Amino acid sequence: MSIPQDQSLGEVHSSVEIKSRGWRKLFSFLGPAYLISVGYMDPGNWATDIAGGSKYGYSLIWVLLMSNIMAIFLQGLSARLGIVRGRDLAQANRETYPKYINFILYILAEIAIAACDLAEVLGMAIGIQLLTGLPLIWAVTITILDTFLLLFLQRLGMRKMEAFIVTLVIIIAICFFIEILLAKPNAVEIAKGLLPSFPSHNAVYIAIGIIGATVMPHNLYLHSALVQTRKIDRSEIGIKQAIKYNRIDSIIALNIAFLVNAAILILAATVFFKTGNSHVVAIKEAYRLLPSFLGKTAPILFAVALIAAGQSSTITGTLAGQIVMEGYLSLRINPLLRRLITRLIAIVPAFFIIWYYGESKTDYLLILSQVILSLQLAFAIIPLIHFVSDKSKMGTHYIKLFPKIFAWTVAFVVIFLNVKMLTHEIGPIFETSSAIVQLITISVIIFFLLLLIYITLHPIFSKDTKPKEIEIHSGKIALGTLSTPTFSRIAIALDFSEDDNKIISYALSHGNKDAKYILIHVVESVSAKISGIESNDYETQKDRERMDAYIKELSDKNIKVEGKIGYKNRKKEIVRLANESSADMLVMGAHGHKGLHDFIYGQTVNAVRHQLKIPIMVVNL
Repeated sequence: MSIPQDQSLGEVHSSVEIKSRGWRKLFSFLGPAYLISVGYMDPGNWATDIAGGSKYGYSLIWVLLMSNIMAIFLQGLSARLGIVRGRDLAQANRETYPKYINFILYILAEIAIAACDLAEVLGMAIGIQLLTGLPLIWAVTITILDTFLLLFLQRLGMRKMEAFIVTLVIIIAICFFIEILLAKPNAVEIAKGLLPSFPSHNAVYIAIGIIGATVMPHNLYLHSALVQTRKIDRSEIGIKQAIKYNRIDSIIALNIAFLVNAAILILAATVFFKTGNSHVVAIKEAYRLLPSFLGKTAPILFAVALIAAGQSSTITGTLAGQIVMEGYLSLRINPLLRRLITRLIAIVPAFFIIWYYGESKTDYLLILSQVILSLQLAFAIIPLIHFVSDKSKMGTHYIKLFPKIFAWTVAFVVIFLNVKMLTHEIGPIFETSSAIVQLITISVIIFFLLLLIYITLHPIFSKDTKPKEIEIHSGKIALGTLSTPTFSRIAIALDFSEDDNKIISYALSHGNKDAKYILIHVVESVSAKISGIESNDYETQKDRERMDAYIKELSDKNIKVEGKIGYKNRKKEIVRLANESSADMLVMGAHGHKGLHDFIYGQTVNAVRHQLKIPIMVVNL
């Protein structure tokens, strides 16, 4: 089965080789689900788990278990879509639904990612505050620095990024394993918590928050893309094996996430609910009270795990943002810019709410972010079920009757609980609101219900069986007659080193027989930077002598040549002198610096090419 040419997460697509046999083959597939799993144990989960355990004891453990079963199943469907069709969920939506529907789905996906990132920002900030004592508003600001950690990990490659995430997951698990040993919960009472029940009507809000914190819509987008990082055999057997190994990956990783979430809820139930402290629903309040029950080590472990959870989740949130933007809009932007946009969308509201209302509202924001995620779920689940049920596109790998029934049952449960939560939470506010607010509220609810009905029915009744082509690039363009350009005025940027010979040779190979070559060199001594053309220090004198020598040597070879010396800023002077010379091409060298070297030595090529409108040849030195 062939896959489309437009690739999800193109920079790491099929970048992981699959070993040929045995445990090494299984190990090659392990990884994507661990990146997914961190979204299931992010700081948003902590807020809902602590609130659930503190208020209702062990009685909501069954919600965690149910959410985990749903998560494993849905992530399996997402992985299946990516493996079989070579499509992530955003790309599949773009192929199926009209443009305006896709734009709405894109906005909803971005809202979900922003809500998730808000939880991660607040969680990390609280962890930093607990360990350092910094004011929360400053800790929130510091979280923007993790942007650069993600970029560093992406440069190292997919497997190293996965290894980093697994390390953070292990840190979280160890911290809570130790705290559970210290708390010594009652195993029989924990087992009773696996029996479905709602201890009170208010528990529904916490339960839906737990579902929203566990089954995250952006993870469905992310998983369908991450599985495509494996270079699998595209035969029927190879695809079947990939689905099986990714199922194993999901089961292991998401059960670890379930155990961590259960540990948080059990810890809150044992330490707070069982001791009559059911009012403890805030992360910071839990941190402050832990020493009273578990000793001084517990709060340190708690804070370290909180930072690890926030840091790991923020990486996956950024990748999900890249996927939905590229999939829905065919828009690819610089990863740093993408990360900054995502992080600022989360930081700005958190900063102003903390600044205006104080730190007391942070836990309310955490739970609210998870409820927002839950409300977005149906808009990701329903299209996903349609796509993996489509026999014409999935071939023999479409889901059969019983998995399909279970999938739609999950979707129905999610929608039902959301409607129940909305009725419970909005009802009292709605009754006391003005007529205009009521009208707006009713209009918004009707709009989203109609949208939900549309995305459910469209794939069934749509007569357009031909998928819409995703235009990663512009439409097909005939090349037509090709003409070879000739250059008559070629500027050559030189640094007066042994590399000049190579740069000039390449320039000469592109000029016509009557071409004139303009040699450019920029003096960068202190005197030149201050005095410019008036500079006459030793370096300036020697550079002028070298320029005259180059001109004489080339002239002796019957090559038309002139020289121009620039001063002060290298990038600006190369651009100025090339324009001043009416050059129709520029040839310059590049040493291939990266990272710190770019920062130290500058990025002349990038700066110059953005300012000149002529062709630029870069000679690797």
